[in-house]
Order: sequence, then C-alpha cells, then structure tokens
Amino acid sequence: MGNYLLKYGTEKLEICVPDGNLLGVLEGECPAALGAAGATGATGATGAQSERDEIVRALDNPIGSRRLDELAGAGGGSGRGRGRGGAAGRKAVIMCSDITRPCPSYKLLPVLLEELNAAGVRDADITIMFGMGIHRRHTAEERERLAGSDIYRRVRCVDSAEGEFKHVGTSSRGTPYYVNALAVDCDLLICTGNIEFHYFAGYSGGAKAILPGAANKETIDRNHSMQTMPGCGAGLLEGNPVRADIDEIANFVKIDFLLNVVIDENKQILKAFAGDCIAAHREGCRYLDSIYKRPIAALADTVIACSGGFPKDINMYQAQKALDNARFAVKPGGNIIWVGRCAEGYGEDTFEKWVNESTSPGSLVERIKKEFVLGGHKAAAIGSVLCGYNVEMVTDMDRAKVERLYIKHHGRDGLQALIDKKIAASGGKETFYIMPQAGSVLPQKS
Repeated sequence: MGNYLLKYGTEKLEICVPDGNLLGVLEGECPAALGAAGATGATGATGAQSERDEIVRALDNPIGSRRLDELAGAGGGSGRGRGRGGAAGRKAVIMCSDITRPCPSYKLLPVLLEELNAAGVRDADITIMFGMGIHRRHTAEERERLAGSDIYRRVRCVDSAEGEFKHVGTSSRGTPYYVNALAVDCDLLICTGNIEFHYFAGYSGGAKAILPGAANKETIDRNHSMQTMPGCGAGLLEGNPVRADIDEIANFVKIDFLLNVVIDENKQILKAFAGDCIAAHREGCRYLDSIYKRPIAALADTVIACSGGFPKDINMYQAQKALDNARFAVKPGGNIIWVGRCAEGYGEDTFEKWVNESTSPGSLVERIKKEFVLGGHKAAAIGSVLCGYNVEMVTDMDRAKVERLYIKHHGRDGLQALIDKKIAASGGKETFYIMPQAGSVLPQKS
C-alpha cells in the first residue's frame, strides 16, 4: 500500500492507493535547486552556484541576439526615441509579470539594471512596467514586493493599465494591436517572465509580456477568442493560432531583448534564457518540456489531480489548470478527482456569472465560440473537460456552487472514501495516476 501527501491550501491531505492499482505518480523531474542569490556551494544541474549566477550566465550567452549591454549602448536597441545618440538619455522599459504570476521578478531586475547602468543607461530613464492585461491594478505594496524594495525605490514602477494605448497595427488574423505607449515609444524594450504550460497559448513567456501584458482589452479579447480553434492547447506551439497571434506582435512592437526563466514549485530559478524574443523563448520551452512533460505508457481509469496547495488552489479560477492537464492522463469518459481547497470560491465575477447562466457543460463551450468574454473563458475550459470526463471535486467550496458547475462535491474528509469506492466498484481493478502538482505537469501518451 502506498501513502501519499497532497497539498490542500496550507495543509496536506494523506491518501492511500494500493500499489497494484497505481500506474504512477506524475511529477516534474527538476534538477537540484540553485542556491539563493549570493549563496556559495549550492551548485545545481546548470553548473551555476546561485540563481544570480544563472541569470548572469544567460545574459552573457544570449540566444539569437547581441548582448544586452551592447544593445543598450550607443547605437543599440531599436532607436525609436530621443536617445539615439548614445546610452545616456536612452529610455528603457522592462516588462514584468503582475501579482497573479509566479515569476520572481525581484531576482531578475537587479542583474538587468546592472547591465543597463554599466552601458550608461541611468535609473531615471528606466521604467518597470507590470503587464496587467485586464487584471486589477496593483497596490503600492504589491509593486514593491514584485520589484524588490531596493529597485522600487530607485526606478519608476507602473502598471500597464496606466496611460495611453497606441494602435500599432493589425495582425494577419485580424487582431487590432493596441499597446501601452511607453512600451511602444521607448528606445529599449526588455521583456521578462517565466515559462510554464498554458492551456491554450501553449506556453507562457516570450511575447506574452506584451500580449496580453501591455495590451488593451480589445486586443486581448480578440486574441483569446481563438482559444477554441484547432491547434490551441497546453504544450502546443506549431499551428497554434493564439500563440502565433501573440508572436506576430513583435513585427509591430520591437522587443529588443528577452529574459525568461523556468522555475520549480517553490519559485526557485532552474534555468534562465536570454536573447531574441522568439529564439530564446523556444529554447526555454524545450527545457520546460524536458522537466514537466511526462510520458506515460497507458491512460488511467482515474486521475487524482491536486492543484498544488496555496496559492494555486486559492479559488476555482486559479485551480482550473490542474483539471485541464489531468485529462491527458485519463481514459475517454474516465474519472478525474480534482483536489483543491478553493477557500475563496469561484474567484472571479464573470466566471461565476457564466456558471450561473449555463444550462450544461456543453452550453459553456458553445457560448465561448459565439461570445468571447474573459472570465467566461475559464468556465468554458472547465465545461470542455466535463463534456469528456466524469469530474468529482474534493474541496472546501460550498457544495451548491460546485454542483452548479455539474461537478460532484466531496469534503476533504471524503477523499479516501472516494478512492476506496472506485476500487471496490471496479472489483479491485481501477487504475490511478496521482498528480500532486497537476497544474504544472503535462502528461503525454507515448
């Protein structure tokens, strides 16, 4: 008999699955974590002694691009603004992730600013812009936490929702590109972020720092409305219309340099990728695949999909990624036991509104095809899984709210009984996968 612990909010739930019923535990195969910045003797798989060393290594070895300090110096960068004569006076914008994303920007920014300062770019000419998309604006305390106290005191920090949006062109798919004017008009545009699987754009990172990060609602709505088209899905790049539409924005807004990282479950940097917006991003995607794409020989009758604890299961809106990835490990029509505390309920007003207005899981899918609305897109994503699988949820959410979304509700104390019931009903033959961090791991049938 195998006992396993699953994160549930800030707690852990213990489960037991007999060895004869368990096909496997699907987890990422991460290298040893790097040491904290400034640490010594903490050598990881990349050969760097610390996370800072890894960032420096990436900047020293850009992929498909000149070094950042060269781009920032006289004659470097895109030369859009008034600082064309030299580094002094050149305006730089660094795009960073907002508070809903796990990217540890406060680890990236000190090294980036050192590079810019060394090239002659002054702190007064640098702006850190947090890519908000349509998310709420940050508090001052949140901006400081994202940038780090020292950087926050030195450099101007703004949300992309502030100021004017400029129309810079229209994509080949008809998306009107409206982008924050600061990002458009600067002399040097640097994009940062972390790379992880995204359930319809394929992967996060890359030009997503601009779309949706620095784009307006009209642009985001049009881009995201393609999520139900063929080719969209986690881990998919080639033929993915959403990702292609995101990447095409680089033809209209020049992204001078990219710094992306792959992180582990504790937000520790495993590897950094710097350079060209497309080439460096794709290299990072391949590295992510090597860690978090898990080949499986067979599909299971039941997948136990844990959202990964706080903050990933703070609400259903955030916990959804686990459900989406779990479907790749279960037989058609099979069972997904979705484990997420979701103490804050649905977590998003439009998402909840769509659930309450729905008549079936299929109605959510059909609605998103006719009427794309952010927030509703998450309800449609869950509806899509429900159309193909039997989903039961172990959660602290209100029973009525869970069952309104056509999902059978179980309290935390009912998890083991649910597992035992499925084994008994199958005459002891039920097969399982356990996914302790289901939002991060992508099963792939071999």
